Amino acid sequence: MPSFDTSVPALLVRLDRNPFHHGTLGAARSLGRAGIPVHAVIESLSSPVARSRYVRKVHLSPDAPSPAELARLLLTLSDGLSGSGPALLVPMDDITALALAEHRTELTGRYLLPDQTPQRLLRVADKAALAETCRALGLPHPRTETPAGADEAAAMAWSLGLPVIAKWSRPWLLPAGSGLRSTSIVRSLAEVRALYARTPQAGSRLLLQRLLPAGRNLDWFFHGYADSTGRCSAAATGRKEHAWPHGAGLTAVGRWTPNPAVERIARDLLTALGHRGVVDLDFRLDRSTDTYHLIDFNPRPGAQFRLFADRDGLDVVRAMHLDLTGRRVPAHSPAYGRRFVVENYAALALLASPRRRPDAERGIEGGARYGEGDTETEAPPAAESGAPTRRVETAWFAADDPAPGLAMTWAWLRHALRKGPPALRRPRRSEYLGSATGPAVPPSPPQSPPAARTPSQEACRPTKPTPR
Repeated sequence: MPSFDTSVPALLVRLDRNPFHHGTLGAARSLGRAGIPVHAVIESLSSPVARSRYVRKVHLSPDAPSPAELARLLLTLSDGLSGSGPALLVPMDDITALALAEHRTELTGRYLLPDQTPQRLLRVADKAALAETCRALGLPHPRTETPAGADEAAAMAWSLGLPVIAKWSRPWLLPAGSGLRSTSIVRSLAEVRALYARTPQAGSRLLLQRLLPAGRNLDWFFHGYADSTGRCSAAATGRKEHAWPHGAGLTAVGRWTPNPAVERIARDLLTALGHRGVVDLDFRLDRSTDTYHLIDFNPRPGAQFRLFADRDGLDVVRAMHLDLTGRRVPAHSPAYGRRFVVENYAALALLASPRRRPDAERGIEGGARYGEGDTETEAPPAAESGAPTRRVETAWFAADDPAPGLAMTWAWLRHALRKGPPALRRPRRSEYLGSATGPAVPPSPPQSPPAARTPSQEACRPTKPTPR
């Protein structure tokens, strides 16, 4: 194991009020097992994360704080953290990463955090800005349109080809309890119009994006840490084996698998952006063009980052602690074949596994290419690459830290009982990314293409983010 400065505590911060965020628990265990004192700012003392033996103290996050309010809270908490110097700040969601970047100057001295600006982060965290960034850099990205009205939204959806992906440009502005989701799949022009009508409530622009066909071995992700010199360390690629919801959701089961093409794209992108800190990138392979499209860019640890813990325990969160405390970040040792399983979502994915899906929505089944021009081969056995003792890591259950897994199980069962049997049914394709329009829109009669319109090409103009 690398040599850590255990006198420097870590403060995990997550403003997203999600009790089932297993990435926060992974960060607490990763740092805690290295002997680093861990504190957490989360939504509740009853959260499964709060039960971890590796979390020394939980601090409650205020409801819908502004970036300035969060900065004041962190400055107050810094006085009570153990350690003789500044503590490490680890944002666990996009809204927190943006807020910390906005107030980095005043937090510096009390905390350690990467050299990042909100303007730089908004180029990738804002979905409209990400599309513009990809266009400027010549990076493959699904065709994306930004409508300026309901009629234009319908025209653009028809041009893209239904069904389409609908995204809110700044999902962190979505109000809690609104039923709006950051991303959804819409299948009719009526749904498109209904969704656009909720733009004032959403707080940011609606994007319509071409739906790349889903399928086996098409979804990939990249995790890495860009240090203070710009060197990307602890970097690795993984393949999404099962997702919840199917074809469009988060990673329920992932495998550490080499993909030189994805890694090359990711490293070149981080260099071009001058990014510093942890990243989690999502890609989907478009079989029609044999190209990897960047789907999402998260400037913080992904929930499944522990998949890429090597035989010495090095992952992106540990790399961040080493770098910002002035320690050397050792070379990452690949452990190809290692798997990460999120128990609750993996169970749902298996229970609701679709036996038959339309070809247009299922995509092309088959093995994934590991690089342009490479032959399709299996990843080398983990034993040849120095695999850790644990070939499979679970998100919630751990022999040395059982309480969070038990708490999650109890909370998940209560959640399922409240929702009833519909909570476990196989979702319709229109629900794969969550309903973004509240009640379902009644089926529409066959539709004719709307009148031709000139698509709006207005560039996204990032503004100061306001937490929801």
